Amino acid sequence: MNDPQKNDKDIDRRILVDAVDEAKAMGREGMAHPSTKPVLIGTGVGILAGALLPIVGPVVGGVAGAGFMLYKRIRP
Repeated sequence: MNDPQKNDKDIDRRILVDAVDEAKAMGREGMAHPSTKPVLIGTGVGILAGALLPIVGPVVGGVAGAGFMLYKRIRP
């Protein structure tokens, strides 16, 4: 029978491969790629949030925002 946990683990193992493929496609196609604009918006929001929070800096906030939006594009 189909084990739902096994299927979830297979999907989780491929997330890094899918993220690298998506980032490469974004680099090749630039702003024409459908994931580029949401990831850039997430980066901007993360930079703003990082600038407002005293512990987290803008660089860490930008990386976190971009990573989150890339994750949401790969696994909605």
